[in-house]
Amino acid sequence: MHDAYLETSILSIAIQIESIAAYDDNLLVGTREGHLLLYNVPSVLDDNYKLELLRYSRRFLRKRVTQIDVVPEYNLLIILADNIVYILDLKTQNFPVVSTLHKTRGATIFTLKNQSSTGDKTTDVCLCVAVKRKLQVYSWKGENLKEIKDFELTVPDIPRELAWCGETLVLGFRGLSYTILELNGKTKELFPTGKSLEPSVTKLCDNSFVLGKDSQSFIMDTKGELIQHNPVKWSDMPSAVAWDDPYLLGIVHDKLEIYTIEGCLHIQTIKDLNKARLIYRCKQGTVFVASISHIWCVRAVDITLQIRTLLEQTQFQLALKLTNLLDVTEEEKTKQIYKIQTLYAHHLFRSKRFQEAMDVFLKIGTDPYEVIILFPDLVTPSSSNPEVTDPTLPKLQDHDLEKGLRALISFLTAVRHKLISDTKPKDKDNDKEKSVVEGEKNMTAVATEQLLKIIDTTLLKCYLQTTDALVAPLLRLNHCHLAEAEKTLLMHQKYSELIILYETKGQHKKALELLEKHAKGNDLSLKGTARTIQYLQHLGKDHMDLILKFAGWVLNEDPEQGLRIFMEDIQEVEQLPRPKVLDYLLRCHKDLVITYLEYVVHVWKDTNPLCHNILIHQYKEKCLASMSKDATPAEQKAAQHLRQKLRQFLEKSAHYTPETILVHLPFDNLFEERAIILTRLGRHQQVLSIYINLLNDIEMATKYCDYVYTKYQDLSTADKQKQTNGADEVFTMLIQQLLKPDSEGVLMTVCSPETQRTLQPDLEMALELLEKHASKINPLKALEVLPDTVPIGRIKHFLEVSLQEKLNARRGIQVLKSLLCAEHLQVQEQRMHYESQSVLMTEFNICSVCKKRFGNQSAFARYPNGDLVHYSCRDRKG
Repeated sequence: MHDAYLETSILSIAIQIESIAAYDDNLLVGTREGHLLLYNVPSVLDDNYKLELLRYSRRFLRKRVTQIDVVPEYNLLIILADNIVYILDLKTQNFPVVSTLHKTRGATIFTLKNQSSTGDKTTDVCLCVAVKRKLQVYSWKGENLKEIKDFELTVPDIPRELAWCGETLVLGFRGLSYTILELNGKTKELFPTGKSLEPSVTKLCDNSFVLGKDSQSFIMDTKGELIQHNPVKWSDMPSAVAWDDPYLLGIVHDKLEIYTIEGCLHIQTIKDLNKARLIYRCKQGTVFVASISHIWCVRAVDITLQIRTLLEQTQFQLALKLTNLLDVTEEEKTKQIYKIQTLYAHHLFRSKRFQEAMDVFLKIGTDPYEVIILFPDLVTPSSSNPEVTDPTLPKLQDHDLEKGLRALISFLTAVRHKLISDTKPKDKDNDKEKSVVEGEKNMTAVATEQLLKIIDTTLLKCYLQTTDALVAPLLRLNHCHLAEAEKTLLMHQKYSELIILYETKGQHKKALELLEKHAKGNDLSLKGTARTIQYLQHLGKDHMDLILKFAGWVLNEDPEQGLRIFMEDIQEVEQLPRPKVLDYLLRCHKDLVITYLEYVVHVWKDTNPLCHNILIHQYKEKCLASMSKDATPAEQKAAQHLRQKLRQFLEKSAHYTPETILVHLPFDNLFEERAIILTRLGRHQQVLSIYINLLNDIEMATKYCDYVYTKYQDLSTADKQKQTNGADEVFTMLIQQLLKPDSEGVLMTVCSPETQRTLQPDLEMALELLEKHASKINPLKALEVLPDTVPIGRIKHFLEVSLQEKLNARRGIQVLKSLLCAEHLQVQEQRMHYESQSVLMTEFNICSVCKKRFGNQSAFARYPNGDLVHYSCRDRKG
């Protein structure tokens, strides 16, 4: 796909190469004859390069050096020769032996793990050696090799491959399978090595590794799970594999094949590596490959050049991985990553992989407007940005357009949610932090609002083309640009949603005008008065003028339902100024006033006298109109029902103004209603005159007297003394009205001259009431009003009852007087008893609470049982 590495032949020797290792710019070679050679490899391999031999040990033990590795932190060289592990000094000529691990006799392979200690500059070194079917584990820290500790683990067979991965060992057995072994002895068998028999284990990092099976390499974690299901597929079985992030390099016959782990992409094949069989990664970007007599240095092409090539080939993921390897500042690296991810997202978009593109845009925090302009039809050209069309963008239609819009909706919704969450105030205990947060909030508030406006307006356009049902929920809590959203909704004839937009933007007049316009249209959601009533109900008292303006056509169209604008169990409706509503109804819809006031008074329990007075006045007007000579029988029946409601309201309501109501009552009608009002005012003489002289209803007059007298008797003595309206003499007034009708011209104040008539005394009825209610009538007052011609025998019963009543009252007073005198004597006796008791205070008296003596100036208290306490201790005594 591209040239990721360049190979250079750096060494050709006559002796046979058995093993290699490298660190920094140094190359170590172990031979079959037992030689150890250390070369310095120049960082730049030009035509004039020359390897420098730094150290050389001839015929070490005269045995082949099977395996070699290095610990550069401690200048130690670890080799496996003659089936024994030796530790050599790397910095000294001829590599003298530092330590011989005699217990490793019979070893076939070893592996190293170097790990820096936390908070320490030193390095922990772990060594695992396979000695037949046993694994010997050594560890030490620092250069003091006397601290070596070892323990052994037994495995099923002789390992042919061995690697450390974190705290786990990965083993490969020839012709068998791969096994994961933890240091506590717990094992997990993986899968067979395949037809090749020979295992292949390559460490990637501390928690992942690559296992070979035939011509495939599988990537796994230390739990034995596949990290990705797609294996790397070589052209044939590789003889050796190395990992150089982000590439996996494998020797296949005389070629070096290079693949990526992610995507398993074939990157490059380096040919003409004659009989290559060994591979060793020195450092990032440098790998050594060796045959029996030849060594090649394989170095990565400059990363910047690779990234440029990969971007041209649209291999963005690999370019991102290489960017992480750049030797630049974090800030520059972040900018480069953002640039590549942006290019990748645009590539995905042009490939019509819309959701993947939006996921990348969201991940890198791309400006939403840059994403929106990918859909030119969603952007309205402006003076500052007249051209929004990019000719390279794909022309989206039908299914592709819908798919793209849905992906955009997902992106914008996520950005919108984050913006709204970020703008919510956060509690801060520190005042300084608070001020900083508020300052930043003020600086970004305008920009955030503008961005939300763009996002919501775009979402509206997307929903209209994809999912109509989501338009209304968006508009109920939106930041849309009013003019642009209005234009869009009108274009799609979404009038119901347009009303929601007007409502959220406070454009109530526009919304109500649109509702009125479409009330008789074909749109079922807007047809009729229901939507307008609901809208007006929630406007509230601040828009009272607007409510009254648009309530008119609703009340004309449907008075019963329209009145719900002013009388519904909704907070905004209940808080409307009732005097204003009442004035409007009186002026424009007088027939609805009674219904409104009845709701206000009976449901909302309004105690405003104005409402009660007007309701009574409306009842009165309706009654008088229905009682006219021209009224139909139905109207007369309605008048009777309405008059009954009026009387009940006059009796029950305690909040109207009787004086005001009385002034406006007619003098030639509604006498019972006048009597009820006069009752409230305590004008008993006038009430009785109406019942006797106008209504000729002795029974009602008697009931009235009973009511007044009983109410008077229930008062306290003090309240009785305050009474000045003669409630105690109400029966006397009744007798007087029967004997001397309208003797004081009372009728002149309660009716018109046309309704007055000639009245005759009714002595028999007066005497009958006198006997029946004798106990409630003052005899002296009654005798004053009775004619002198009345025989004494006719009032005998009355006089006997009255006399007995007075005698009973006198006896009651005498008994009460005697009881009060006895109580007084008892109190005096008790007082004398307590005054006769004395208390002797000496210097030996002790407070029963605090147990301290009383001082000369101590205030004290004495309890009934005789205990003495300090005055300050009195409340603490249990």
